[in-house]
Amino acid sequence: MADYIDAFPGRKISLNNRPYLYFGGTSYLGLQTDTTFQNILIRNIQKYGTNYGASRQSNIRFSIYEKAESYLAKLVQSEACLTLSSGYLAGQFICHHFNTKEYAFFYAPNAHSALYQSKIRPYTTFTALNIAVREHLTSSKRSIPVVLLDSIDFSGCNYPNFEGLRSLPLEDIVLVVDDSHGIGVVGTDGGGVYPVLSGLNAKELMVCCSLGKGFGIQAGAVFGSGKRISKLRDTAFFGGASPPSPASMASLVEGHSLYPKKRKLLEAHIHLFLETLENSAQFNHMTQHPAFSYSNKKLTRHLEENYIVATSFNYPEQDASTMHRLVLSAAHTKKDVEYLVKVVNSYHSL
Repeated sequence: MADYIDAFPGRKISLNNRPYLYFGGTSYLGLQTDTTFQNILIRNIQKYGTNYGASRQSNIRFSIYEKAESYLAKLVQSEACLTLSSGYLAGQFICHHFNTKEYAFFYAPNAHSALYQSKIRPYTTFTALNIAVREHLTSSKRSIPVVLLDSIDFSGCNYPNFEGLRSLPLEDIVLVVDDSHGIGVVGTDGGGVYPVLSGLNAKELMVCCSLGKGFGIQAGAVFGSGKRISKLRDTAFFGGASPPSPASMASLVEGHSLYPKKRKLLEAHIHLFLETLENSAQFNHMTQHPAFSYSNKKLTRHLEENYIVATSFNYPEQDASTMHRLVLSAAHTKKDVEYLVKVVNSYHSL
């Protein structure tokens, strides 16, 4: 049963007129409720308006898009970048581009629905994926394999070491990777996984992401070579889609001094949680990342009994298994994290 709210769920949430601490969602840096960032966005809304629905190919253009894309490309360490109105659209943008007879799609385990434009099912293991890709390459089929995956899939299969990916014949593969849960949070200066994946020397690398989780704005982005990004820019898909709000793009750039401070706070929370947790084996956790997945629904109930709400719902669809996850945020206080650890530890002493 879903609970409905009427305000953004920051570090606290009100349910049935009772206050709870909220350790869910994807507001990793806590920018959505940060007053400094909000004021930057408000000023930019006053300058750029609340929305801009014209094509990026219009004869009248905002320069802030190119400025923001240059900033993002430098942060991620890619040759070029394009921004779109959402992370889901960014994934669909790349998939639509490669969905031709020249390419064949292969989905890694747990690939996000943003990367799907066909009824092809994901492989359950990288071993099965590896066999299928190699069989394809030795067959009479001439199409280039495109392997699609999430950088952070919360199972630990991919980030940070990408061991399964390294087993594939990457020199013959186009990699399409969704880094929505990584950019802004993990990697050098929050640049995500692009440099690591680039070092694997795939035939070609494309990365897409939401900018909402790490940077608190409604937008998406794609990263790749200058040549590929130029081709994408010239498509009807890009020209026909409304861009992200220019106010959001300006706020992304102007808020750059906040991000290191927020990541430092987040890192401190992660360290405190791990150092004081008595049974870390119950959680699936990836280095640098603030999400802690688990499978014990009784723990979720125990948290709720102690006025803590975690992420807990069937994802990505109602027939899927229930996802339980604790998410730390830079918006939390040290006392919030200490209380969370106290409650989690108390569950195991019952």
